[in-house]
Amino acid sequence: MGRPVGSVWGGQQLDLDAYLARIGYAGERAPTPRVLRALHAAHIAAFAFEDLEVVLGRAVRLDLESVQAKMVRRRRGGTCCEQTLLYAAALDALGFVFTATASRVRLGEHRLRPATHYSLRVELDGEAWFTDVGFGAEGLLEPIRLRDGEVARQSGWTYGLVREGGPTPGTTGPLVLSLLRPDGWFGLYAIGGEPRFPIDFTVTSHFTSTHPLSPFHGRLLVQKPAADRRLVLRDTELARLLPDFTEERRRVPAGELPGLLAEEFGIVLDAEDSAALVARYREEPASRGT
Repeated sequence: MGRPVGSVWGGQQLDLDAYLARIGYAGERAPTPRVLRALHAAHIAAFAFEDLEVVLGRAVRLDLESVQAKMVRRRRGGTCCEQTLLYAAALDALGFVFTATASRVRLGEHRLRPATHYSLRVELDGEAWFTDVGFGAEGLLEPIRLRDGEVARQSGWTYGLVREGGPTPGTTGPLVLSLLRPDGWFGLYAIGGEPRFPIDFTVTSHFTSTHPLSPFHGRLLVQKPAADRRLVLRDTELARLLPDFTEERRRVPAGELPGLLAEEFGIVLDAEDSAALVARYREEPASRGT
């Protein structure tokens, strides 16, 4: 099935060859479950979640050309909005049929947060698949069938989907994606059902980049999931989470941040950005942390 002419997801504007080369994918180009799984896995292996634009005082630009220039050509990572828009353009170019969803992040809590996390619902052979490449360290390693009661073992990590009850008796609530931890299921986020569009990403990105209550405002956050470990850099503290849920933490000197980003996260900073990042954390060594 070909993509619709003038799709809002911009598949016709994407340099698909460059994107696929960036993620190291050289397989079949067809809208199938096997290709979807391979693209999801390759994308998260290539791109880290990162909010360096916010930390360095720049706007997060979400037009597709800016996202391609940053993530594909300059070999950077991206925020949830950037990553999902790039990935959506690739799926669009390959003929996948999908809608975007906005989820309410929980991270083990039940308090109501705004719907600020974006993912994609893909329709394949009469089934709905959920694919999310922008959540960060605890995110899915590959797509999962979007249905109540689904449990998926992905390398050393186990995910589940359960539909909650609605706010009143007899009604249904959202599907909640959870990660199985030693003490039980840990809710990651509640998946919204209303279709979302690129303009919604723009509003969300403005909030998460600029609002004082946003967890990304004014602090460095870099994350990367993998089969054998999850990495999280918060300002100058690096945490490594293993599949048995043991955790290692260490402080990173400001001068080592650019090298760490390249080695552990695959993020390549130019000389100007490297210097700006080092200067920021040399000037504020004790004002940040977890």
